[in-house]
Amino acid sequence: MQSIRMSSSAAAVAEKDDVAVAQNNYKIIQEVGNFEETQAQRPDFDHSEPIEVTKSPFPQWKYGDGVPDNGASLAQQHHEIDPYAADRPMINNYRLLVSGIAPRPIGFVSTVSSEGQKNLSPFSYFQVLDHDPPMFIVGFSSRPGRVKDTYRNIKETGECVINTVSENMIEAVNATSIDAPYGVSEWDVSGLHEAPSTTVKPSRVAESVFSIEGKVVDIKEFSDHQQPGMSIAANVLIKATRFWVKEGTANADYSHIDLEKLRPIGQLGGVSYGRISSTFERPRKKWDQEVPSSELLTKLDATKPNVK
Repeated sequence: MQSIRMSSSAAAVAEKDDVAVAQNNYKIIQEVGNFEETQAQRPDFDHSEPIEVTKSPFPQWKYGDGVPDNGASLAQQHHEIDPYAADRPMINNYRLLVSGIAPRPIGFVSTVSSEGQKNLSPFSYFQVLDHDPPMFIVGFSSRPGRVKDTYRNIKETGECVINTVSENMIEAVNATSIDAPYGVSEWDVSGLHEAPSTTVKPSRVAESVFSIEGKVVDIKEFSDHQQPGMSIAANVLIKATRFWVKEGTANADYSHIDLEKLRPIGQLGGVSYGRISSTFERPRKKWDQEVPSSELLTKLDATKPNVK
């Protein structure tokens, strides 16, 4: 028994050492010095600025034109990267992805543990996948030590609420990303207000224009990529069970939310966020309607195989 206890103790020490090393190498959270001084030199955020609707970038574009920039987009070659190369730090993949896949919607997720502990946290790896049925995905990155409380809660209960983030919410939402000790509620940290849900236990964010109650359909964990001292990475597939849309923000049948009322914020690289200041429209075309007016499509249509 003595040797077992010593072995168990040694394992615990080794695990603690692994976490300490992982924490030292974990550089996802960017340190920003003198941010308040830097921000003070910038112009004020204009809450009254309307979202302008412009023409599309190239209104005269026709089939086969590609990118009308006189070949400038083809002038530079691409650099090949192996994301798993032994000499490539993980942090380089993170910085490349969050700066290159942008903007990304913020998945503002509310959960409750099996013991009733509430959690509220924003996620950069989030997206809607389908509308019939309404499906969403949230990605949980590997991190030093134990998994995030949100992931643990979702695994325990299989429930969550996904809330949208508007311009006026961003300070409070960003505050919920602080590394608060376990047991401290991000609801209290942020000052955001809870609203009751119908089909799940976690609360909705009352300030959000659009909230989605959801239940877990599947969880995929990536144990083959787990490193010593790091938690496991996972993707969670969520099926919506209820929609909540703030009154006065959508049309009569609640099939379209007004962009001026939603005012969504997107995540960019580093500690940057982005807002929508202008939009343009490009309708989808139908092949049969476009062929008669396009010489290129007429030629391509003539080469299509005969499918019986």
